[in-house]
Amino acid sequence: MIEELTSLAPGQQIIYGGNRVTQVPPDLAASFSSGDRLVVVNDTGALLHIPASEWAVATQAVGRAHEAFLALGAVSDEMVSEFFRAFADRLEDDGTFAEIKSANDRDVEAARARGRSTTRLVLSDTMRADMVAGLRMWGDVESSRDQVLETIDHGDWKVEQRLAGLGVVGFVFEGRPNVFADACGVLRSGNAVVFRIGSDALGTAQAIVEKALDPALAEAGLPAGAASLVNSAARSAGYAMFSDQRLALAVARGSGPAVAQLGAVARQAGVPVSLHGTGGAWVVASKHADPNRLELVVRHSLDRKVCNTVNTVAVTRDAAADLIPRVLAGLDSAASSLGSSGKVHVVSGSAAFLGEEPFERLVSIGRAEGEVEERYAELIDDDQLGFEWEWEDSPEITLVVVDSVADAVDRFNTQSPRFAASLVSEDSAEQEAFWSSIDAPFVGDGFTRWVDGQYALDRPELGLSNWQFGRLFSRGGVLSGDSVFTVRSRVHQSDPDLHR
Repeated sequence: MIEELTSLAPGQQIIYGGNRVTQVPPDLAASFSSGDRLVVVNDTGALLHIPASEWAVATQAVGRAHEAFLALGAVSDEMVSEFFRAFADRLEDDGTFAEIKSANDRDVEAARARGRSTTRLVLSDTMRADMVAGLRMWGDVESSRDQVLETIDHGDWKVEQRLAGLGVVGFVFEGRPNVFADACGVLRSGNAVVFRIGSDALGTAQAIVEKALDPALAEAGLPAGAASLVNSAARSAGYAMFSDQRLALAVARGSGPAVAQLGAVARQAGVPVSLHGTGGAWVVASKHADPNRLELVVRHSLDRKVCNTVNTVAVTRDAAADLIPRVLAGLDSAASSLGSSGKVHVVSGSAAFLGEEPFERLVSIGRAEGEVEERYAELIDDDQLGFEWEWEDSPEITLVVVDSVADAVDRFNTQSPRFAASLVSEDSAEQEAFWSSIDAPFVGDGFTRWVDGQYALDRPELGLSNWQFGRLFSRGGVLSGDSVFTVRSRVHQSDPDLHR
């Protein structure tokens, strides 16, 4: 007999992973009520509490999106295009945008008061322009809905393989308002979307929905729930949303641990996932590197902190004396352009190439909580080589001296999230060997910030996948609106007496 869980007791044992046990802490036992839900993460034993109210908010939003998806089949491609244009028009309207910007200003002020990072939260003029450009691109791009991929002609009958929408795509992402608009790109390929945005940006998201998104859906004649916001600041609402088996795909963006946990929740519910968490690009430089090029590569890869910012720089031992000063010059130049000082984390064993002075010098570093004095250079252990530094206005990198390019590749393949890598070298054979051996979806020979769907592929991205959890089946590392689809088979039979 199946019974409903109505309460928890302090110390109560919970089995997870088949043969492991965790215990209910007192605070969870005290807060758990009848109607609430408990999710046990099989990977870690984490106990995730979903209050009944948050479950209702999330499942209601998914329900609206699911109903809308079933209705989208009757919507024309031109109506979808009109939605994107109408959405862009409202963001371009100064009066409408002023109200959205006002909400964003309040979000930014509240986040700063809590000591939170705001580098990705601010809805700047550049971010606004990128959102508008992305929406207009989706409005103009040719629709892939119901596109015939292949026809197999058997004479008396034929089979068509056609593209079709996947279903309801669920997004949980950090407080970046532009992702909110990018995620609507899945409507282009016939999907519906439901979002849950980080608490820091919820006010901004609510204003975008009220002032631009919902009016654009209505104007274009699309179902009201085709793009739905989970109107909650609680993380548990994200757990509830990713537990909903009506999702066809769960997409998570944000910090590595949070994304991994959300992915585990979705997998346990049987929902396919696309995770976009840990980032941090690597730059490798050999004795064949042009020092001027290396300095510029570092500088232009550190203009702001996002997933494709350079995080780790590896230089070969035979060129370290010449190249390390240029790496630091690039770091300092990037920091100067941001009105700040940089910081370098030096892997143990590589310090001798810098001398003592960088490890003694104090600089002012901008943190989320304000300016603090820290050493310009600090030692870290080798096992921190792949750690992603999250910085505000003071760029930070890890520096390591390696025996060879092959050594750097081996370290990347085993210690990084396997995301983006660049080799600065004028040797074409070395570049080919690097491309063949590096286990990353994004590989280059210059600055790392090119890794972006809209910048590189003219497709606003929903996320950039690393290979931390393995390579992706049948799609690239850039997840965009028109790459979320399935394939349907349609038969046309001309002979009514057809028989197997």
